[in-house]
Amino acid sequence: MRLLFVQAHPVPESFCAALCRAAMDEAGARGHAVRLIDLHACGFDPVLRAAEHRSYADPAQLPADLAPHVEALRWAEGVIFVYPTWWQAQPAILKGWLDRVWRPGVAFTAPPGGGLRPGLPQLRLIGAITTLGAPWWVWALLMGAPGRKMLLRGLRACTAPRTRSFWLALHDIDTRPEADRRRYLDRVRARVARIPV
Repeated sequence: MRLLFVQAHPVPESFCAALCRAAMDEAGARGHAVRLIDLHACGFDPVLRAAEHRSYADPAQLPADLAPHVEALRWAEGVIFVYPTWWQAQPAILKGWLDRVWRPGVAFTAPPGGGLRPGLPQLRLIGAITTLGAPWWVWALLMGAPGRKMLLRGLRACTAPRTRSFWLALHDIDTRPEADRRRYLDRVRARVARIPV
């Protein structure tokens, strides 16, 4: 499978970066073709400005800085997001990437009569690998797991009808001992190993 990894942690030596490397290495070892978009390393601008918004629905008006991101998204058969969960959801840079790249004419079309037609029918997998400072019960029961819903439910409307998804999360990251982090790395590798080629 052609797997696009989208990493959204600003610190290159972070645990999230290590998770992304482990997942990509495992995917490559299993025979998948892999690509990486490291949003901070590439200097991605997450802000959807007024001028861009005015032509947002016109596929012919794609901003030049988005061309490599759109090409990578159209290349992919699976997208795996690796990021820290901040304020119950994705960091601003990742949310901005979704706003700007998963746009009309790329991720979906909106016919005049209403509804939404998928623009990425080749995508058959959406995955998320994340860390959270909050305990599970706060994030899931009190907050309703907003970041998970956005990725695994919201984005699926733009993909193949039977798109599979997975969610891996390590809660209480700030107080976890090193052994828990190692176990989570092993869990990430094991889940990626199960992705069909």
